[in-house]
Amino acid sequence: MPTKMTVDTFTALKSERKIVCLTAYSAPMASILDSHCDLLLVGDSVAMVLYGMDSTQGADIPMMIRHAQAVMRGTKQALVVVDLPAGSYETSPEQALTTATQIMQESGADAIKLEGGASLKPHIKLLVENGIPVMGHIGLLPQKASSASMYRITGKTADEAALLHADMIALVNVGVFGIVMEGIIEPVAKDIAVACSVPTIGIGASTACDGQILVTDDMVGLFDKFIPTFVRQFGQLNPAITESVSAYRAAVIDGSFPGNEHLFWPKSEK
Repeated sequence: MPTKMTVDTFTALKSERKIVCLTAYSAPMASILDSHCDLLLVGDSVAMVLYGMDSTQGADIPMMIRHAQAVMRGTKQALVVVDLPAGSYETSPEQALTTATQIMQESGADAIKLEGGASLKPHIKLLVENGIPVMGHIGLLPQKASSASMYRITGKTADEAALLHADMIALVNVGVFGIVMEGIIEPVAKDIAVACSVPTIGIGASTACDGQILVTDDMVGLFDKFIPTFVRQFGQLNPAITESVSAYRAAVIDGSFPGNEHLFWPKSEK
C-alpha cells in the first residue's frame, strides 16, 4: 500500500528534494496524478477551468466541498489541500474557522489554503489553534482579481518587496506549514524562498522555491482560453481530444460506429 503524505512528511521534503504539486478537481484526474504528486490542490481555479467563469471568485463553499470529496475518492497518497473560496473567510477569524471546519469535515481533506498576508494572521492563528493545517498564499492573489486582465506581477518595487517579505514572516510565525508564492518577480521571490523556513511552492515565482504547482488543465494543454506566461505545456490534450471527437462524429455519420462488436446479441446469434 502506498504511504499517505502527511503535513509532517510534506514539510520534511524541504530538505530532501523539490516538491511536486498540481491541481485536481475530479476523482479520475486525482487517481492519475496521485502517484506522481506530493500535493494535490483542489483549487478555486475550478470555477474557471470546469465552470467557464471569468475568475476564481465564482467558487463557493458547496462547490469546493463537492470537488474535494471527488478528489479524496481518487487519492491514496498525495496530500490534499482545498482552497477556501473568496468571501468565505476574510470577514473574521471566526468566519474562517467555520468555513474551514465545514470543508475539512465534509470532504475529509488534509488541509486548507487561503490567500493573503499579514492581515490574515488572526484568522490563521485561530485555525491552527483548532488543529486545522493551513497553507498560505502570497504575491498575486487571484481572488482579488475580477478578470485575467487584472492579474499583476508583484514585487517590482522596494515597497512591494518589503511587504511580501513581511507577509511571509507573518504567515510562518502563525503556523502555516507551507506557502504558495504566485506571480512574484524573480529576484524578490528568490530572496523570500531562501529566507522562508517552511516549504515554498512557486507558480510564476522562483526556481529557488522548494516546489512548483500548475493548474493541471493548463499543464496538459486542455484549458486554452488563455495561457499564463508561467505555464509550460507538457502535453497537448486539446487537439488530441478534438481529433478523437472528430473521428467519432465521422464514424456515427457514416454508420461505421457502432459495429456488431459493440452491440448486445441473443446467445443463439453469437
